Amino acid sequence: MPTKEEKQKSLADLKESFQQAKSLILVNYRGLDVTAMNKVRRKLQESGGEFKVAKNTLSVLAAKELGWHDLAPFLKGPTAIAFSLDENMIPAKILAEFTREFKQLEFKAGVLSGKTLDLNQVQQLAKLPSKEVLLGKLLGNIQYPLNGFAGTLQNLLRNLVYALEAIRKKQAAEAS
Repeated sequence: MPTKEEKQKSLADLKESFQQAKSLILVNYRGLDVTAMNKVRRKLQESGGEFKVAKNTLSVLAAKELGWHDLAPFLKGPTAIAFSLDENMIPAKILAEFTREFKQLEFKAGVLSGKTLDLNQVQQLAKLPSKEVLLGKLLGNIQYPLNGFAGTLQNLLRNLVYALEAIRKKQAAEAS
């Protein structure tokens, strides 16, 4: 049985993880074997995240100390927490991949920038394109009008050159 000091340290560590995370996702992992849990854990670690199983009572205390009172109802039953220290959407995307592979893994809720997300919001977050894809689309949207403008200018200059050449030929013909 853990001592009071050990529980306090666990609470402090969990609270620190909650504070440092850019996002966190709560999942029900009932029915997942150790091999599957380790696979999920490894994938999240490779992407700069963590995957922890903590006592719900400690998780509720940590959440309440951070002002996330609306997270407490989701911390019931077997709950694992996926943290992202680098990018907001990583845990949701990785866990979404694993929910297809391991049907037992189910989203419960999440926190993004200190705001609690319900099941639907977490699922929508998982469906968003990656940061790189979104940046690519933004760049394409910025580039498109510029390319159109450059093409229009090029056509105007070409037409000006043709017009000047036609005038030169007409004047050369009149001079002869």
